[in-house]
Amino acid sequence: MAAPVRMLCFPALKHCGRSLSTTRGAQAGEKWRKEHGLARSGTEYGPLTDLPDWSFADGRPAPPMKGALRRRREREELARRIVMLDSEVDRGIESCRKREEEARRIEEHKKSLLLKPKGQLLKKNKEPHS
Repeated sequence: MAAPVRMLCFPALKHCGRSLSTTRGAQAGEKWRKEHGLARSGTEYGPLTDLPDWSFADGRPAPPMKGALRRRREREELARRIVMLDSEVDRGIESCRKREEEARRIEEHKKSLLLKPKGQLLKKNKEPHS
């Protein structure tokens, strides 16, 4: 009995114009928020995410929630990574500058080892051209 049903369904699906999409659709307003320099979603950062939900009646702040602690830790790790990568870039620029300086110094040394003009050729090179 299952075979006839299967045979009936598949030909119908072959002629169907719709397809199944496996990609994620854009969240509502994501494009607008990106264009205005905001986060992709309203829950990534901002006062509703970063500030505590409540405080004590006497004004003391509430203890940080687990999500806030996690976000703080992630931001600190990101900041450390940024500083580390920035120092790597600085070291790379410095080593490149040193290599260029060394190559220039070697080139100047090679030029200094070349034969120098002597006698009549030296006098011709020193005369001003008219």
